[in-house]
Amino acid sequence: MSIKRPSDLPSSAITPESLYFDRRGFLAAAGALAISAALPGCASADDDPKATGTPFGLQKDDRPTPWADVTNYNNFYEFGLEKTDPAANSGAYKPTPWAVTVDGMVEKPARYQLEDFLKPSKLEDRIYRHRCVEAWSMVVPWRGIPLADVLKRAAPTGQAKYVMFTTVFAPDTMPGLRAPVLTWPYTEGLRLDEAMHPLVMLATGVYGRDLPNQNGAPLRLVVPWKYGFKGIKAINRITLTDKMPDTAWNLAAPDEYGFYANVNPEVDHPRWSQHKERRIGEFAKRPTLPFNGYAESVASLYAGMDLRKNF
Repeated sequence: MSIKRPSDLPSSAITPESLYFDRRGFLAAAGALAISAALPGCASADDDPKATGTPFGLQKDDRPTPWADVTNYNNFYEFGLEKTDPAANSGAYKPTPWAVTVDGMVEKPARYQLEDFLKPSKLEDRIYRHRCVEAWSMVVPWRGIPLADVLKRAAPTGQAKYVMFTTVFAPDTMPGLRAPVLTWPYTEGLRLDEAMHPLVMLATGVYGRDLPNQNGAPLRLVVPWKYGFKGIKAINRITLTDKMPDTAWNLAAPDEYGFYANVNPEVDHPRWSQHKERRIGEFAKRPTLPFNGYAESVASLYAGMDLRKNF
């Protein structure tokens, strides 16, 4: 495929891999070496919350990423372009009270208060691998509900083929919205069959606690076999449609950020290889696994597709 750098994105918005692993990253790595060898394990410090839940798709040596890194090393461009900006700049953002609209091609459209939106689903704790397009990765213990529960409740019509997600637009408390880096509000999407997969969840918490602002409070998408930018945060609308949705990064740089965004070591980003990844808290790189290690569960969704063309 032809890959180019979009001229309208600032260099700070697309950072070379080497810059992600600066002095702070290596200091964090030293602390991560103390993580317990057991799964579910605990974060690096004794007073960190425990990582409880069912491990999904983890390798023998996968350990939960320390709480400090999960909550301080984030992509959430509504609060800034640097990894530490979301934690530093999201204090004024208020994720309560919260309403979620479910609409589009559904028989039962509704606007829910968050507490009603989550019922009658049961909150689950799941530990997932995560892989970002910038070639870094984490192991995160999420708490949330299956997205399929919400979609079944809405009763998609026979015409519905895709699910579009929209982030809240709150310029008074989201300083990153002042930068024309992306088309705001942030949007993402999945095919309906992807969205119905049992691995996909709407997370409301991490490490057994409510989501911090910087992690996408109060509701974010978790799709562990896709690159991290698919994990849209602060969701306030879910829309069923018959057309592939426009998504924020695909609009900004269509030759670099595809709609599917399945983790694929054979399709490189223009500024770094995707063959290997660096786990936050570790020095050595690891081989990147197809579908981020979830191939056995999800590869059938893409049978017959050219995954280099449909990246």
